[in-house]
Amino acid sequence: MSESTTGPCHDSLKAYVREIPDYPKPGILFYDITTLIKEPVGLARTIDGITEHFLNKNIDLVVGMEARGFIFGPAVAYRLNAGFIPIRKPRKLPGETVKHTYKLEYGEDTLEIHKDAIQKAQRVLVVDDLLATGGTAVAATELVKQLGGEICGIAFVIELDFLNGRERLKDYDVYSLLHYDK
Repeated sequence: MSESTTGPCHDSLKAYVREIPDYPKPGILFYDITTLIKEPVGLARTIDGITEHFLNKNIDLVVGMEARGFIFGPAVAYRLNAGFIPIRKPRKLPGETVKHTYKLEYGEDTLEIHKDAIQKAQRVLVVDDLLATGGTAVAATELVKQLGGEICGIAFVIELDFLNGRERLKDYDVYSLLHYDK
């Protein structure tokens, strides 16, 4: 079910993404979205691009992962006439939560969501800034499913194709605006 969609309209957004070599460590090329979102046209076209793909999917809720999913998720939710639910790092949410711990390259991490955030059968879109290995997105989908939500899609601003994170999400409609192969 996983699909790859991009086009000339979206590829032109790459001009707004700053590439920073050797960050956060030597050998890594970091794609900085702060330069994309500081430009009104860049931010608008990013939100529009994600929203257009999911307009007819009857989305009830958008979940966004801490921290950059909080930038795009609420705007996408607004455009889809849906609610927004934050998925956060441990001990950041005030109410009762459920959590999912997942493995990282070196260690593990945990995400949490309020236990009452999603009702059974609500249609949920997962939004984040970047798809790398897919670990964070898988954790988010597990939290949504644990609460009884139905994943209607997963959207990213940037996908690092060479890390093959999409493979871990192959059961979902995965949409990325920008693709990088290095």
